[in-house]
Amino acid sequence: MPKLIALLKGINVGGHKKVAMAELRQLLTKEGLKNVQTYIQSGNVIFDSIDDVKKIEDRIQEVIYSHFGFEVLVIVKTRDEIQSVFSACPFSNEKKEKSYFIIFDKIPSIELIKEVSKIAYENEEFVIKEKCLYFYSPLGYGQAKFSLNAFERKLKVKGTARNYNTMVKLIAMSATEEKDH
Repeated sequence: MPKLIALLKGINVGGHKKVAMAELRQLLTKEGLKNVQTYIQSGNVIFDSIDDVKKIEDRIQEVIYSHFGFEVLVIVKTRDEIQSVFSACPFSNEKKEKSYFIIFDKIPSIELIKEVSKIAYENEEFVIKEKCLYFYSPLGYGQAKFSLNAFERKLKVKGTARNYNTMVKLIAMSATEEKDH
C-alpha cells in the first residue's frame, strides 16, 4: 500500500484551529486510513491508502470540518512526490538547510510565475518549480517580508509551508514503520 503524506495548513498556530494529534490519528484511522502517524503539532500526517489522493484530501477536510468545526487546506502527496520536491531544491546545501518548501495545491500558470518572479526583497530568495515555491532568507521565515498569502493570491494557488527539518523527518518517517511522534 502506498505511503502518503497529508499536509494540513494553519492548524495549532497561535492558539487557532486547535487539533490534537492523537484525536486526529484516531479519526483518520476510523475513516479507513492505515498506519496513521503524525509529526509535530503543525499538521503532518503519514499513512497508507490505495484511495485516490483527491478523495483523501476531501475526506480529511470533511472529517476536520465535521469534528472540529473549521475548514483546513489539506494537500496529500506521495512519499516520492515529497522526496522529489525536496531533491529539486535549487539552493546550495547550506541555504537548503535554512529553506522553506511551500507546496501548492496545483501548478500555477507560467504567466503568473513570470509576473511573481519579478518580486524581490532584500536578503530573500525564492524559486518556483512546478507545485513548490522554495524560499530562503537568512533572517528566517518569521522575520521575512515574504508573505505566503500574497503569493497565493498572485499565483492563484493555495499552499502550505514546511521547513527543511520537517521535510527531512516526513521523508524518513514515510520510509519506515515507526509509530506516532
